[in-house]
Amino acid sequence: MLTMYSYPPCGTCRKAKKWLDEHAIPYKEINIAEHPPTRDMLRRLIDQSGVPMDKFFNTSGQHYRVGDFKNKKKNEPEEKWLEWLAADGMLIKRPIVFDEEKATVGFSEETFKEEWAE
Repeated sequence: MLTMYSYPPCGTCRKAKKWLDEHAIPYKEINIAEHPPTRDMLRRLIDQSGVPMDKFFNTSGQHYRVGDFKNKKKNEPEEKWLEWLAADGMLIKRPIVFDEEKATVGFSEETFKEEWAE
């Protein structure tokens, strides 16, 4: 079964849920704002996704802009980035869908077809 970190008001998350539901793919949903992934979980998800850590930031979100993370990232190592992401689920791009072997961040119908269609 898949697990999905999502945020209920997020339109992209709703599209991902709809796609999974339409394809009868079971998943467990976790509210990323209430229960952000731990630092270790984030490291695992980043590794499984094959996506650079920079792409895990919700760059269009208010927390990212208000916190000036665009500039902060320039001066801090990636280990610090993990701390920021683990401390504030709203900084994380969503949804994150994963199983024991792979993970995807964001929603693209093409990517979901490739990774999650059975």
